[in-house]
Amino acid sequence: MDTFAFIIHPIDPKRDVSRKYPLLGKLLTERQINFFSTFFPPVYISEIEGITSAATGKQIKGWFVACPYTPRRMLELPEKTVYRKIIETGHLAERLGAGILGLGAFTSVVGDAGVTIAEALDVPVTTGDSYTVSLAVESVRKAADIMDIPISCATTAVVGATGAIGKVCAELLADEVGELYLVGRRADALEALRERWQPTAKARLHVSTSLDVLRRAQLILTVTSAIHDIIRPEDLMPGAVVCDVARPRDVSAMVAAARDDILVIDGGMVDVPGPVNFHFNFGFPPGKSYACMAETMALALEGRFEDYTLGKEISRARVEEISQIAAKHGFRLSGFRSFERAVTPEQIEAVRRNAQKARRQL
Repeated sequence: MDTFAFIIHPIDPKRDVSRKYPLLGKLLTERQINFFSTFFPPVYISEIEGITSAATGKQIKGWFVACPYTPRRMLELPEKTVYRKIIETGHLAERLGAGILGLGAFTSVVGDAGVTIAEALDVPVTTGDSYTVSLAVESVRKAADIMDIPISCATTAVVGATGAIGKVCAELLADEVGELYLVGRRADALEALRERWQPTAKARLHVSTSLDVLRRAQLILTVTSAIHDIIRPEDLMPGAVVCDVARPRDVSAMVAAARDDILVIDGGMVDVPGPVNFHFNFGFPPGKSYACMAETMALALEGRFEDYTLGKEISRARVEEISQIAAKHGFRLSGFRSFERAVTPEQIEAVRRNAQKARRQL
């Protein structure tokens, strides 16, 4: 049977440690978890079974393995130290018999986005970012339709537009929307993208290093590598759709608490084909995964045991290819979730009503 492994790591330290070690999660503070994560070895989490191709009937199995570092520790520690721990986790995957290895969350963005890790391992590696791009843009399209926002003339923003995922998302959306704000920290890099894309883009492109422009955007896709939330309730216009692809989240939980006229969706939740059992609760309903996980699974089903999505540059061709592979085997964009909870049609209708009311009061 063809196999894969996927590296996870604690993002919300107390919550995520509690999922594997309830007592430690209860007794240790977040600060202690951040400190002790430096000394923890890689951790075997669970076996994954039941993934079955809708096209061929082929089944695969895999494993979750955990790199113990939190996002904060990955940013605090020397890059070589972080690489070493991720590579150790990759060796655990090799010993389990994985045919391909997926890098999850911060393990996929640290340093050179998987290139150094792949060079140090015998097992092929992917970050899963190509399928993450595909599902993020599809999520924005679907949410716009549900919220009655005509995407062809929508004012849109991509936050983190110079990052590996954000750049390709922005390039794709530039061919579909009316106006597009490229938002990031480096004005020169943003301007270089605008100059490259504007001659052929459908959208009128703008650049900004300030989140103030989000107040003009009907559709927002955000995917930064910040370790804390950056988008607050006051940053958003009534009726806006925000697709948050980042982990840790870019959108503050205060948005859900304070703005009932905004639709915030988690980017990239996927229906996995077959009676999949992860034997571990990573926060999603049964049978569903992140898009980055799904890329690793889809490649294993396709028999593509090769380094796939690595580095800071992701091509549109690769995004289109993995989209076709995933669709062939039965992976699909799932229903919307927001801050770990399913979004119901009733909630979406309430957001629409509240947005209309808020606009009348402006």
